[in-house]
Amino acid sequence: MAAAAAAGGAGAAAAAALWSEVNRCGQNGDFARALKSVNKILQINKDDVTALQCKVVCLIQNGNFKEALSVINTHTKVLTSDVIAFEKAYCEYRLNRIENALKTIQSASQQTDKLKELYGQVLYRLERYDDCLAAYRDLIRNSQDEYEEERKTNLSAVVAAQSTWEKVMPEDLGLREATYELCYNSACALIGQGKLNEAMKKLQKAEELCRQSLSEDSDVTEEDIEAELAIIHGQMAYIMQLQGRTEDALQLYNQIIKLKPTDVGLLAVIANNIITINKDQNVFDSKKKVKLTNAEGVEHKLSKKQLQAIEFNKALLAMYTNQADQCRKLSASLQSQSPEHLLPVLIQAAQLCREKQHAKAVGLLQEFADQHPANAAEIKLTMAQLKIAQGSVTKACMILRSIEELQHKPGMVSALVTMYSHEEDIDSAIEVFTQAIQWYQQFQPKSPVHLSLIREAANFKLKHGRKKEAISDLEELWKQNPKDVHTLAQLISAYSLVDPEKAKVLSKHLPSSDTMSLKVDVDALENSHGATYVRKKAGKLTGDNQQKEQGQGDVKKKKKKKKGKLPKNYDPKVTPDPERWLPMRERSYYRGRKKGKKKDQVGKGTQGSTTAGSSELDASRTASSPPTSPRPGSAAAVSATSNVIPPRHQKPAGAPATKKKQQQKKKKGAKGGW
Repeated sequence: MAAAAAAGGAGAAAAAALWSEVNRCGQNGDFARALKSVNKILQINKDDVTALQCKVVCLIQNGNFKEALSVINTHTKVLTSDVIAFEKAYCEYRLNRIENALKTIQSASQQTDKLKELYGQVLYRLERYDDCLAAYRDLIRNSQDEYEEERKTNLSAVVAAQSTWEKVMPEDLGLREATYELCYNSACALIGQGKLNEAMKKLQKAEELCRQSLSEDSDVTEEDIEAELAIIHGQMAYIMQLQGRTEDALQLYNQIIKLKPTDVGLLAVIANNIITINKDQNVFDSKKKVKLTNAEGVEHKLSKKQLQAIEFNKALLAMYTNQADQCRKLSASLQSQSPEHLLPVLIQAAQLCREKQHAKAVGLLQEFADQHPANAAEIKLTMAQLKIAQGSVTKACMILRSIEELQHKPGMVSALVTMYSHEEDIDSAIEVFTQAIQWYQQFQPKSPVHLSLIREAANFKLKHGRKKEAISDLEELWKQNPKDVHTLAQLISAYSLVDPEKAKVLSKHLPSSDTMSLKVDVDALENSHGATYVRKKAGKLTGDNQQKEQGQGDVKKKKKKKKGKLPKNYDPKVTPDPERWLPMRERSYYRGRKKGKKKDQVGKGTQGSTTAGSSELDASRTASSPPTSPRPGSAAAVSATSNVIPPRHQKPAGAPATKKKQQQKKKKGAKGGW
């Protein structure tokens, strides 16, 4: 008994020493060493609740969330949900098991402040923004500690997410934007509202605050500051892209990628935005950038809509790079995830059109429109576009007229009338006008759109000679505005063909010519910029000129006409050819060119041949005897009358013969000559 008591006392002393070691290491933040001491305590008592809790905390602090959760699940009898609910939920949250974390929080018997904080984070990750907003409001209202600034930042992030993804008009929370995080979230909320210029100013302020706060820490380098600013710069580039400044946006995006930020979510978003700028151009760069969207952990960093947009762009990139199977696979996967979404079906239809399968594409769109009537309008517009591309304008009109909710819209009426006019189907175009006018007559009578449609219908009918049908429209317009002279004139013109008496009666309402006269300053009009005719101003008349102007019988001096110039070879004795002004072919004496006259023309025939004077140059026709020296006194006569070459210009007698022998030798040796 004494020995046993002594052993028990020694074990208690060792445990106490270990606990003091755990406490000291915990205060110093050395959780790895603390974990070793806790494990020694558990060797003494494996079911020690406090030791198990300390082990879980040490593992969490060291980032070993899986091992910590395993310890909790192994000792469920000792570590009940009431004891360790927060630690379990936190491990599940960090392991991206968000639904499990929510269940753990909701199953806890007591909702502590720590659980409420974690509950807000879980709701944000689940994109339940309304519940998240209520949770953070409750936390800010009922807690006062050093984490109030972080709670306000999280609250502003929830408001920004609502504005961006749910298009909810954010309410003014009265948060003082003293930190760059609050400024950044406020800018995101403004982007969701479409206030891009204001959002850019907020981001510039956030950048300035970020630089100020980080530069105060001497341990922070310029590279660390740029890495922290990357997300702000990324949002700036996004605003530039929305404003159409794609070159500036692309430059800023590439600068951020060169920094190689550790945030895989930021890199994925930037890569996706670069792909959208490239579109069907620079696909090689897009294929490199798409790898950044496939990084590990991206799905836990981005919202569902962001991930969906990235997948859509992957499918489009596959289509642009002629990867038909990959495009179909991605679009089919997207359609299974979101059956009611339009884009996957449109991508599939576009791929079919690239493969020249237009009929199949139209059938696919028609099937989707039948299954999802709520989205039928957009699908039918696409179908009509495909029909127009095929040249089936009438079928496209039929599809457009089947969209009941758009039949009365001015844009739809304009499109249908234009298409029917192209097909010369005037009756159908007038029917479209009539249906639209009847709708506005019933639901929005005398509205600006209603009167505008009546005006356009009347003008269309008058343009195509349907004056009788235009009378009712013109009368309606004239009733609305009796002072409209133009409409009255059109009405009189229409009645003149149908009912002349009525036209006469209406003509009395036309204003008189005196009231219609326009007071125009003719001189000012002539002197105005762009006048095509300007009347010359008369100069001052003095002396004799003034007397001549007053005299009525004076005759103006006629200018003397200059004699025409005669041709150089003009012969007054020869009568000019009366047909000299006609082209040669049209003259009566023209007989055309005679054949056979081109025989002796120079430049015709084979290369080296001669025409005129060839007989004179032919050496075979000269005297066979060699030329003798001329007699004295007869040199001048010979040189003038004969073609004899002077002695100095003569070639040696043997030259032609030697040349001929050389040519013969060449012929013997050459096999493939010309």
